[in-house]
Amino acid sequence: MSLKRLLLEISNGWVKAKGEQFTGHPVATLLRRDLISTIKNKLDPKSNYLLKASAGAGNWADVPWLSILNPAITLSTQSGIYPVYLFRADGSGVYLSLGFGAHDLKKRYGTGLAKQKAKELRENIRNSDPRLNSWDDRVDLRSSTALGQSYEWASAGARFYPLENMPEDSVLVADLTELLEIYSNINVETPKTNSHTNLFTYPLSKPFLLLAGISGTGKTRFVREQAKASGQFNETYCLVSVRPDWHEPSDLLGYISRLSNHGQAEYITTDVLQFIAKAWRGIADNGLSIEVQHIDEQGERLVVTGDSDALNEVRPYWLCLDEMNLAPVEQYFADYLSVLETREWCWDGGTFTYSSDALLKPAMISAVADTDKLRKDLGFEAAEYDELWQLICEHGLAIPFNLMVAGTVNMDETTHGFSRKVIDRALSFDFGEFFPNNYVEFFESNSRNKQLSYPIWSQAKQDDLANTCDADGSQTLAFLSAVNATLKNTPFELAYRALNELLLAVISSQPQDELTLKAVWDDFMMCKVLPRIEGDSDKLTTVDGKELLVELQAVLAVQLVPIWDADHMNESDNQRPDLYREKVVAEDATEDEKVLRIACRSKGKLAWMKKRLGSAMFTSFWP
Repeated sequence: MSLKRLLLEISNGWVKAKGEQFTGHPVATLLRRDLISTIKNKLDPKSNYLLKASAGAGNWADVPWLSILNPAITLSTQSGIYPVYLFRADGSGVYLSLGFGAHDLKKRYGTGLAKQKAKELRENIRNSDPRLNSWDDRVDLRSSTALGQSYEWASAGARFYPLENMPEDSVLVADLTELLEIYSNINVETPKTNSHTNLFTYPLSKPFLLLAGISGTGKTRFVREQAKASGQFNETYCLVSVRPDWHEPSDLLGYISRLSNHGQAEYITTDVLQFIAKAWRGIADNGLSIEVQHIDEQGERLVVTGDSDALNEVRPYWLCLDEMNLAPVEQYFADYLSVLETREWCWDGGTFTYSSDALLKPAMISAVADTDKLRKDLGFEAAEYDELWQLICEHGLAIPFNLMVAGTVNMDETTHGFSRKVIDRALSFDFGEFFPNNYVEFFESNSRNKQLSYPIWSQAKQDDLANTCDADGSQTLAFLSAVNATLKNTPFELAYRALNELLLAVISSQPQDELTLKAVWDDFMMCKVLPRIEGDSDKLTTVDGKELLVELQAVLAVQLVPIWDADHMNESDNQRPDLYREKVVAEDATEDEKVLRIACRSKGKLAWMKKRLGSAMFTSFWP
């Protein structure tokens, strides 16, 4: 289909489409799929532009758009400069604009001052290239929303194509080519946001963490600091102290009681369940659509739909289960662990759906005599949550995608150990190895922890690896195959879940070089493989009579070259990057200058476990 025809069909159908069901609408498909494909075909095949389009996040946007991003300048429409097609809200035409991220300007300056800063930026951009003199300096999208109106003042130059007089493809392509040439020569930076929003956000591969280490290393404080980084600490942090008498899921998630209210069924909520409900409100408050969809072989399910830009607005909610293993985790956390594995992310271009089985089943809600009281206890009493509460009553309260659960654990005679069921569903961090206490840096630290965020994938796909240095996943598959060959016929052998989670770790980290890829493998050994290994000499012997830890050392010495042999004391070219911390450097430092280089973690841990086995005749991962 020609570019002219697509612009006409989207513009002409937009007003009518906004009055119809959003999900699967053909006008949205024209924008997100057909228009992206057509414009890609007009671009230089050697270019690496990233195209994003949005018709809305679960509900219709007032102004649909398609942006063309240069990854060297920006990866998000919320910041930087980029060409963008903006369709008028009334369907009367479309602009090709050289836009810039209004979101970051508003976040830094507030809406009023952001407009003044945008005016200064527009003048700087227009003065940087005389060709922009022939492009309009004003955009009129006829929008009634604040977001649509922000696209109007966040433009450095535009051309309008009216519905009744749409140019031919030759003109449209010539204009796009000229704007891309101007874009490639842009040498004007958008104002930087404050230091908080510049902190690197690192998406994890799992939303459940075990933070293990000796008392006083700062495990609970670490979770607090992660929540503080969201900018809304009181909203996004909940500390729950685990009691030794917790032995069933009701201690965590609540239960039905008939001891009050004249014997009628009443649901007794907990801090944990209330915090889960709060995380759901955080999703709803950021405009993502929560609706019911029929999913093949699963029937109707409550799902969240949106796009990547809307997702960036949703903060992680951090639930800290302090001293998590004072009680048997397998007992009180059983329901959560089971439902955790039902989370499902599906991406289609820049849009996603997320779903999960229910923690609080609809049958439990319907058994309650006074659902209005339960609604109030869970914080959904405001009228704006009417529809969401109705959906929860019908389909249950699931695990929200923005919920991060972090359990702090100490291993001593007062605590319980972990089964492999728990370890397989968590990311286990030896806190002293990943976030060491360095006395020398007590008053002034030379490094800082990266800001961590929730996973946005559940099932690894080869396409998601395309932009990594392991584009087809073959290197990662070969690595885990070699490790698993050593674990074969032992209680520690790995299954499909382990491969999926290692590939998800690669996708989350997006390694661009060998050292970073092998850093991902190294951390996977530390977080997922070594925590499963424990026992005496008999248990840690392979079927052919070899020492398991020695065999693992031999395999990793080959698979983790060159980071396995990198100098432990001083930074060197072969040391791996730390994926969870970075250097504290000047604001204008490059990304390379922020990288903190460290020694191979699994090499040191395996040596420690082997030494412990020799001296105590028993060993485990846990400190």
